Amino acid sequence: MIKNYTLQQLPEIAKEVIDFSKHKVLLFYGEMGVGKTTLIKEIVKQLGVLDTVSSPTFSLVNEYHCSKNEKVYHFDFYRINKEEEAMDMGIEEYFYSNNWCLVEWPNKVENLLPLNSVIITITALENQLRTIEVRNNE
Repeated sequence: MIKNYTLQQLPEIAKEVIDFSKHKVLLFYGEMGVGKTTLIKEIVKQLGVLDTVSSPTFSLVNEYHCSKNEKVYHFDFYRINKEEEAMDMGIEEYFYSNNWCLVEWPNKVENLLPLNSVIITITALENQLRTIEVRNNE
């Protein structure tokens, strides 16, 4: 799936990402400030989370509860220096928990990522437009 979108179309894009995804581990790629966290906030909202959603830049992971008794984990690995830091927090348990795992800066933990995941790449265009490319990785 490849689409251009604006901020006003974010709810529609978030729903399409969820519906398109064959797996619950979503890997978000894109430059700083491109809108990864903004899209993740909307996806989490679409999954039924009522909590306030913020980026886990310093805590590395935030946990949210869905209305369906599911959990959503939001990771931000921007500040880690070694993959061992993610191993120490038990990253594999999260990835294989069958809960939603939304991962910003997955390139920082590349060797720890599950094969069955969804790769999401966001690119900024002119006039506040973004391009999103979503593909299931298996």
